[in-house]
Parts: sequence; structure tokens; C-alpha cells
Amino acid sequence: MPVAEEPTAAEPLLAPAEGVPPVLATADEVAAAATAIAAGTGPLAVDAERASGFRYSARAYLIQLRRAGAGSFLIDPIPVTDALTPLAEVINDLEWVLHSADQDLPGLAELGLRPARLFDTELGGRLAGYERVGLAAMVENLLGRSLRKGHGAADWSTRPLPDEWLNYAALDVELLLELRDTVAADLTEQGKIDWAAEEFEHVRTMDPPTPKADRWRRTSGIHTLRRPRQLAIVRELWTARDELARARDVAPARILPDSAIVAAATGEPRSIAQLRTLPVFGGPRQRRYSRDWLAAVERGRTLPDKELPPLTLPFDGPPPANRWERRDPAAAARLSTARAAMGELSTEYAIPVENLLSPDLVRRLCWDGLPDYADVGEPDQLSATIEAFLRAGGARSWQRRLAVPALTKALTPANS
Repeated sequence: MPVAEEPTAAEPLLAPAEGVPPVLATADEVAAAATAIAAGTGPLAVDAERASGFRYSARAYLIQLRRAGAGSFLIDPIPVTDALTPLAEVINDLEWVLHSADQDLPGLAELGLRPARLFDTELGGRLAGYERVGLAAMVENLLGRSLRKGHGAADWSTRPLPDEWLNYAALDVELLLELRDTVAADLTEQGKIDWAAEEFEHVRTMDPPTPKADRWRRTSGIHTLRRPRQLAIVRELWTARDELARARDVAPARILPDSAIVAAATGEPRSIAQLRTLPVFGGPRQRRYSRDWLAAVERGRTLPDKELPPLTLPFDGPPPANRWERRDPAAAARLSTARAAMGELSTEYAIPVENLLSPDLVRRLCWDGLPDYADVGEPDQLSATIEAFLRAGGARSWQRRLAVPALTKALTPANS
């Protein structure tokens, strides 16, 4: 069971103990930081600040590092993108400690910064059974310190960065190494440290997510459109906006909001004058792009019927679970039984069910992962089938060791 988190009077942590370090923005400064870090000991605390919601890219606009014996460092990677090799040669061989590592690793990898080993304090907290796994909550509950939050969603591409933001950024790594040791101790006491190591390695080595096809279909409000022609206009406007946003490195929603795209698809304007009567398009920032937006609308409006996008796409995988009972009652019964079994495991080991096994993998197993279900009624054969399916689906070995026996018992025909 997880270690109890006793409420304490948290001591406010208002500034780094050694003061806010200067922002390093030259090749010589980065090389000096690499030398200092190399002289330190133990793991390396790492964090990065992006400009999500402001910029198109997911690049890091500030990198925070801290190592015992070396101190903390703030690096502006923008002016030194081509001068990070000395830093990479030092830190890439170390164990990195991050909180929610999957958020920062892709942007750091773009800079040639990739850890040899990883400890994710947020993921470790989930496996340890903590109720709250945000950085501030864990620091407060486990270390008795209170972090001031508030600038994580700021535009970190701003230059110069305000002093208050830099103070916030430095504090994000101030206690990360101490937090890592506390979480590791809890995981070890609970017998979960090897499970955590597998999860950390999975996060460290997983490929970047593949961009989904037809991303334009995620336009907010698109569900209100009823004709393929309208969808074609959405697609053309979305594509035009995406190209402009990429070229300017500006978040697409700041170029043109989704609501304006849907309004244009509904109104189908045929002139600049008509376009500018629609919400947003008449504003001063949009008027200079009127010809581009109208051209996109025209491409969608005149597209041949045979090239129009379908209103809906076929499902890739199981249908929504609330439709199973009507389409396949037996699969619905399997899913209900499997979910109950995973819920019991979650309670027993104090691990969120989604960390025990991907819920989507459980759904796929129950829907089409047992195609010869009637022929795998013997527990050993059923167990082997489930094991093979989960392995192919990317389940780690510790997850399979827990889930396969539970799912085998639950899905054996006599029990389901």
C-alpha cells in the first residue's frame, strides 16, 4: 500500500536557495555549464518551458538543469541551438529526473538532448499510489514545501524573460532531486521499483506520436455541419491556416479560431465583402488575409463531388463501448468482466487502472483480440492468447504479469 500522505504545514519556497541563476545564452556560457555539471554527482534534474498556445512548434524556449555539487542552470536554447554539443556530451550519459517527462522529452530531443536513463517523478507518484501527482502537490505532501505556481502556461518565447518567470523556472528543479529520492524510496518499500523502471524506460524510448490523419476533423464545432461540401471548406481553411501558422511559428488558433472556420463553412461566402461580414473575418488582423481565406473557401466550394470528404470515417478499432451491447452482447459482457478485474487489481496494488494496462488495449482484447474465443476456453490456452495480445499491444512485462492471470480468470467462459 502507498505511504500515507500526512497533511503538514508546508513551508513556502519563494526563491532558490542559491538565488536565481543567470540565463546562459552564448556558446561559451553553455560550455562552462557543461563543465560544471560534469563535476557534479548523481542524477540530473531537468525541466523545459515551451510556448504552447502561443507558438506552432513544441520547441523548448528555456531549459532548467540542476545537479548535486554543480547547482542550477538556466539555458536559453534559441541563440545556442547549434552550440549544445558540449552540453549533450555531458548530460546525455546521465540519469535525468523530470516531472511528466513525456511532455518535455520530444522538444529536448530536437536539440540533441536525450537521456541514457530516466526517472519520472509524476509517473513514479502514480505507481506509488499518491492521490495527487502534480509537482506542487507532491513537493508539499512529501517534502513539506510549498511551491508557487502560475507561469507554466506563459509565453516562454518572450524575450527578455521576466525575473518572476525565471524564479518560477528555477524552482521547478530546486527540489526535483530530493523528490526523486523520496518517490524511489516509497516505490522500493512497496516492491514497485522494478515496475517503475520498466515504465520509465518505456517513456524514454517510445517513438514520437505519429500525426493523425485528417487532423482537420478535430476542428471545434465541426459536428454541427451536415454536408460534405461544408467539410471540404473546413478542410481547405484548416490547411491554409496550418500552413500560415507553421510558417510564422504561431499557434493556429491565434491565426484564426475554429469558430471562424465553421462560420465560413456554414455561410460559404462568395466575395471578400461577404467573408468580412462573418465573425472574426472582418477584424483588422484578418483583413490582410481575406484573399487567402476566400481562396480556401472557393477551393472547398468548387471541389468535384467525388473528391468531397465523407461525413464520417470508419472506426479504426472497437466502436464506443456504449454501443457494444447492441452490436455484440458477448463482447460487452467480456468488457464488463475485464474492467471489473482490472478495477480489483487497481485497488489491490494502489495503481490507477490506466497505469496498470491501457484501457484501449483492454477494449481491443475484448472486442476482437479473442477471435476464436470459443476455442480458447482452456485457461492455459486463453492465458497464452491474452499474453500474446498484450505483448503485441505494447504492455510491459510487469503489466502482463499482473493482468494476464486476472484477465484469464475473468474471461474463462465458465466465469464470464
